[in-house]
Amino acid sequence: MPQKDPCQKQACAIQTCLQANKYVESMCEDLIREMRRCCETQTGKSICCSGFKDSKTTEKNSKT
Repeated sequence: MPQKDPCQKQACAIQTCLQANKYVESMCEDLIREMRRCCETQTGKSICCSGFKDSKTTEKNSKT
């Protein structure tokens, strides 16, 4: 049996939040931060993190 994705809980929470808030990302910032933290600790172990790999770089660049 395949192992459960370690960041799936966070990914699902983001989707639920986005749907409830008409896809306004700023309403789900805390959950997105939690997902990034999970992805940092679970590098290579979570398929859910594949979309988050480049987003951190983009976030840093937008602040400069």
